[in-house]
Amino acid sequence: MTNQNVVAADVKSRIGMAIAVAMSNSCMLSRQAVPELAALGGFLSMSQKKLLKRIENGGGRGSGAKVSAWIDSMRSSSPTRVKSTASIPETHEKDSWILHHPSALNQFEKITQESKGKQIVMFLDYDGTLSPIVADPDRAFMTKKMRAAVKDVARHYPTAIVSGRSRSKVYKFVRLAELYYAGSHGMDIKGPTKILNYNEVGNQGVLFQAANEFLPVIDEVYKVLLKKTKSVPGAKVENNKFCLSVHFRCVDEKCWAALAEQVRLVLNEYPKLRLTQGRKVLEIRPTIKWDKGKALEYLLESLGYANSSDVFPIYIGDDRTDEDAFKVLKNSGQGIGILVSKVQKETSASYTLQDPSEVEQFLRRLVEWKGL
Repeated sequence: MTNQNVVAADVKSRIGMAIAVAMSNSCMLSRQAVPELAALGGFLSMSQKKLLKRIENGGGRGSGAKVSAWIDSMRSSSPTRVKSTASIPETHEKDSWILHHPSALNQFEKITQESKGKQIVMFLDYDGTLSPIVADPDRAFMTKKMRAAVKDVARHYPTAIVSGRSRSKVYKFVRLAELYYAGSHGMDIKGPTKILNYNEVGNQGVLFQAANEFLPVIDEVYKVLLKKTKSVPGAKVENNKFCLSVHFRCVDEKCWAALAEQVRLVLNEYPKLRLTQGRKVLEIRPTIKWDKGKALEYLLESLGYANSSDVFPIYIGDDRTDEDAFKVLKNSGQGIGILVSKVQKETSASYTLQDPSEVEQFLRRLVEWKGL
């Protein structure tokens, strides 16, 4: 290797070290924050934006490419602005999307017609479906009206809450003993403690935990992430028992790269864990083949509807993690998936609802229809 190459390699190494320090300490790249970068003045002629892009891309290889992919995913699942006007192609595309994913309220009669003669089973996500998405995940309370609607639905149909939250935490939000609760993306399932008669089918007291052996490593990684993410303002790590959530809803977008890099560095040490993406949240889960779709299938089997043509599952959710359940329903040709979203996005759901208020309307109409 020539002296010139040695110098270049040394400079590149020093830049990488300086960038890592900048990302972990300030989320901003400046001469004041990182003296090492100031000493490499020629490289600071580019704008901070371009330099951040270079960090994200990492030259298109290795860890940098992985972080770049995460950043793209974080942006695509977390739109920060809505365009006030739409071009003709955008309008045409939206019309086409609405045509293939119509409102579940507008198509209510069609949905109930499809379900006639079958047992409806309700599956409901929590955050963004029953409650609004809020800055503080510990304050994601649903309204009294929503709680009453869910309670009424559960009087007529077997009903499950399927959430990325820990089962105990989502139960504290909902506080309805007659429901099934599938926490940690379905890895922790418990049946009703207040037994209702749904034609006396299945095991009402089911308790299933898919990843008990991962509990020690989940707790360990939780403690590590608490320390590592302190340098990123607004980041919040939530322990959901069988999985972890790194919330970035309150993190400035310019700090997302720093947060993703910290998470990547931690996960590199724990190959038995994997990362998935949700709405303004990075989810860390065990590397097992279990998700909300598997939880849906397990609950239907527990209710006595495995491979049955007499059941009509309805799954309502707003997140990427709910797509696993939507796909199960789509592939089975039974029941429907309903996406809660105000923006068009790729989905396997058949219908849409705009927000939790429309979810409440849909649930109330199901109760009224049952009473006719």
